[in-house]
Amino acid sequence: MPDAFEHTVVVARVDRAEPFPETRKPEMVKLWLDTGERDLQSAAQLGYNHDPATLEGRQVLCVTDLDPINLAGFRSEALTVGVPDTDSNPVLVVPDEDVPLGGHLY
Repeated sequence: MPDAFEHTVVVARVDRAEPFPETRKPEMVKLWLDTGERDLQSAAQLGYNHDPATLEGRQVLCVTDLDPINLAGFRSEALTVGVPDTDSNPVLVVPDEDVPLGGHLY
């Protein structure tokens, strides 16, 4: 099993979020993220626990050193980090307070 810290996990701010019904997976959301050094896009299955309208301005953790993938014409460049709820649906992992963008998880 790979070590979770083999990848770079950084703090980003959600600048924009919108539903992404074009995918085959339910409850997908498009995210536009600002890491302080660069802007990235991410597609995440967050609609079960998060309303896209309430995500803008929130800080999230994301993996930024993965190869981008194309989902229904949307380039996803980061993996937004979550943990499963009791129904195995993603819940975002977020800092308890505002921290500098681009900060690394350690």
